Amino acid sequence: MLKTNVYDMSGKLVGEIELPEAVFGITPNESVVHDAVKNHLANKRQGTQSALTRAEVSGGGRKPWRQKGTGRARQGSTRAPQWTHGGIVFAPKPRSYSYTLNKKVKRLALKSALSAKAAEASVVVIDAIKMDAPKTADFAKFLKAVGCEGKTLVVTAAADQNVVRSGRNIPGCEVTFAGLLNVYDIVNATKLVLDKAALQTIEEVFA
Repeated sequence: MLKTNVYDMSGKLVGEIELPEAVFGITPNESVVHDAVKNHLANKRQGTQSALTRAEVSGGGRKPWRQKGTGRARQGSTRAPQWTHGGIVFAPKPRSYSYTLNKKVKRLALKSALSAKAAEASVVVIDAIKMDAPKTADFAKFLKAVGCEGKTLVVTAAADQNVVRSGRNIPGCEVTFAGLLNVYDIVNATKLVLDKAALQTIEEVFA
């Protein structure tokens, strides 16, 4: 049985909660976590790189010198790849790097990442994460109070603009909500700060 403390935003201990074994207590599968991270990074690539092939660069229509008798190597164009200002061999062109992962693999990877964080005692549960207004200083004070300075992923049950705006200017802090939780953000963070309601949502979806 996995149990962890529950704190309020001032860092005061307010209770204890049980983490669902089905989500936070499995043996992490490093292979699927690696696959999920690789997939996430590939899907984020813009794929807008582009270079010109020898067919696309301007010039080079005339043969630079006659075929035989000069003692030099035969050349048909000054825009061949070995020439300065020539085209690029196998020039990269815009393309999509995205691909899909099996749903079961995604689910297993997410549970593996959450279980690894729980095993490291890097999961901090907050009774309720709420901000009356976007206040970066107050949010930074909250993170310090619960011992989560540095690379931290804050997860709320639903999108809260006050929380998002309060945390977005803090170096290393990322704010998301339970519906957008992904393996890369979990693995990239040192601490995982969960709203109690978000924990309940995660349990409902993944347990």
